[in-house]
Amino acid sequence: MNHDSVDLPCKCHEQDETVQPERRNLLLGSGLALFAAGLAPAASAQDNSIIASLTDDERANIRLVDRFCKAWEAMDLSQVTATMTEQCIYRQSQDTPPVTGHQAVYDLMQPWIETSHKITYEVLETFARGPVVINHRIDIYHSDDEARHLEWEGVGLFLIEDGLIREWQDFTMRIKRGHG
Repeated sequence: MNHDSVDLPCKCHEQDETVQPERRNLLLGSGLALFAAGLAPAASAQDNSIIASLTDDERANIRLVDRFCKAWEAMDLSQVTATMTEQCIYRQSQDTPPVTGHQAVYDLMQPWIETSHKITYEVLETFARGPVVINHRIDIYHSDDEARHLEWEGVGLFLIEDGLIREWQDFTMRIKRGHG
């Protein structure tokens, strides 16, 4: 089975161009511009010299996103949404329309939690400037069901407001379905 071009477990190719295109383009443009400029790898939170240059708010924003990623491993969406504003906006990939609010996140992701016996979020790199956190990670939804086992690699872009995630968008680099 070829895993190189497998669709996400969602309506990935449906686009809703009416949903806040200015904000979406701003976040997309700013996040990708940082990566394109080579700032993200140079500003990895794992590099002690870079950590020292972060503001207290940026360090707090990174801790929030790290806590968010760890909450997925607990497989409890109430822990996940506790790190997000009530009207959070989540876009599962660059090809999917956003959803808004805790219930929408729950409705989209609960089926994946129900069919997984373990979830792993491996954060490879993290970068923060002001209210924006970007991480490169591999998410694995471990499932005995071949169709539901998923390994996703990509970049997450998070906008933090008042100590919570207001917007979260993932950009897919690679998807592998199944165990093989």
